[in-house]
Amino acid sequence: MLNWVLTNIQESPVILLFLSLSLGYLLGSIRFGKFQLGGVAGSLLVAVVLSLLNVHIDSGLKALLFTLFIYAVGYESGPQFFRSLGVKTLREIFLALFIAITGFITVMIMARLFHLDKGLAAGLAAGGLTQSAILGTAADALTHMGLPADQLQQLQANVAIGYAVTYIFGSLGAIIICMNLLPKIMGRDIRDDAVAAEAEQLKGAMALEGNQGMAITQMVGRIYVVENDIQKSIKDIELDNLGITIERIKRHGNLIDCTPSTVLKKDDIILIVGRREAVAAVSTLFGRELDSEQGLEVIVDTKDVVFRNPDYANKTMAEIRSKVHSSDHDFEIQHGIYLIALHRNGEKLDVTPDTEFKLGDVMTIYGSTSDINRVVHIIGAPITVNSKTDWAYHGLGVVLGLIIGWVVVRVGNIPITLGAGGGALLSGLFFGWLRARKQTFGNMPVAASQFMKDFGLAGFVSVVGLQSGLQAITTIKEHGLTLFLIGVVVTLVPMILAIFFGRYVLRYDNAAIFAGALAGSRSANPAFGEVLDKAGNAIPTTPFAVTYALANVFLTLLGPLIVALV
Repeated sequence: MLNWVLTNIQESPVILLFLSLSLGYLLGSIRFGKFQLGGVAGSLLVAVVLSLLNVHIDSGLKALLFTLFIYAVGYESGPQFFRSLGVKTLREIFLALFIAITGFITVMIMARLFHLDKGLAAGLAAGGLTQSAILGTAADALTHMGLPADQLQQLQANVAIGYAVTYIFGSLGAIIICMNLLPKIMGRDIRDDAVAAEAEQLKGAMALEGNQGMAITQMVGRIYVVENDIQKSIKDIELDNLGITIERIKRHGNLIDCTPSTVLKKDDIILIVGRREAVAAVSTLFGRELDSEQGLEVIVDTKDVVFRNPDYANKTMAEIRSKVHSSDHDFEIQHGIYLIALHRNGEKLDVTPDTEFKLGDVMTIYGSTSDINRVVHIIGAPITVNSKTDWAYHGLGVVLGLIIGWVVVRVGNIPITLGAGGGALLSGLFFGWLRARKQTFGNMPVAASQFMKDFGLAGFVSVVGLQSGLQAITTIKEHGLTLFLIGVVVTLVPMILAIFFGRYVLRYDNAAIFAGALAGSRSANPAFGEVLDKAGNAIPTTPFAVTYALANVFLTLLGPLIVALV
């Protein structure tokens, strides 16, 4: 029976991938006091155990899963990333540089203390700092040293040995540091700080999830019986009381047309829709309020529209409003339509009388379905929200990212490249930014993006565990625990020092932002995945994207330096 199972698993190794995910997320959900592994770390540990079955799993699957994860991360964070470039990212630059320098010093000290050769030291850096590119730069540097063939072969084999022994804890240790030690040292909670940072980005607006809604709504509807002799037209009433719309009028039991010139009469029953404070302010103008009235039911909607009308471009809200006083046409266009949010390049703007509208702005408008349908194409192009992912757009984004990963720039004999991961991240950032600017193409539902991130990252580390776990266990048996423990030091010391450097020198005061930056500066994708899950929003992604790109360069340079100086 056991042989039958093993034979079939050999033919279908993907079973082990999903078993790692299932058991890993179960293990990761268990709390040990205040410590919790999380699904990604749990999947990694289970995969290491399952690697004892010695089942081959193709590396192409690992590359696919990681590409899905890192592209989705970039896409989600593109608008915020490009807004944050400049002086604001100096902290991330210094943090990534600090990690590279302290990592290099730690490796050099360990190599001297334990008499490691150039190959083991370089492998130690590659695994302990989870920067696989060091394998390539170190091996290439060894070939330029003029060593005898047998010595060169041994040193290059030692690079792989050092990497295999230390890589697993390199990933796991980074998770522990980012998820447990950093918040404890800062005395702050990642989730709380992520929510606070998001609220600051939204300029005080609340970020709602799922079916959540505000107890006190911004827009309301009320039905009144006109008991006062108003004798004013709808246009005059609405211009005198900005923020309300008379949507329906019932006179003597019949609905009548609502035109700008229609005059309200005593005993009319009217439906008022508008901003809550404006409706409350006119509650005494008309008369008593009714709970309901047959025929006055109106369906309202909210729609995002890309602003493309040049007639209103570069004009302020006050200038546009002023036109309704002199033109019934402009009054009818704006009648019943409320601007409840305005975004420019993905950033929320305050809407005031002095707010100037630019082509490409995304307007969130509110009104009755008929009113919205009347004006939406006058404003610009509606943004269609659906559950389908635009793979014509995102497929091209992934392809472009992988092509960017092919590019290699040589500094002397040292090849510098972003690799497939860095290329996919950069492409995702650009395609996410472009989507935020245009909005009419490139749709990716939030659920689809979240699935790509969750499945991509957890699947990636599971394949790493299934591929490397047995080799690491075997190598530890052959060479003892010394290399493994040295790797633990190389993983932990630079990150712990970086926490104090970031906290007290760079002045990070937000645990979510700091954790994202720290994970990126160590190329610690599993740790970042856990931070992102804990944060519950995209706040950690921008600092991660900056430091991750820098780490791909800074850490890759360590390979030749270690080979030259050990």
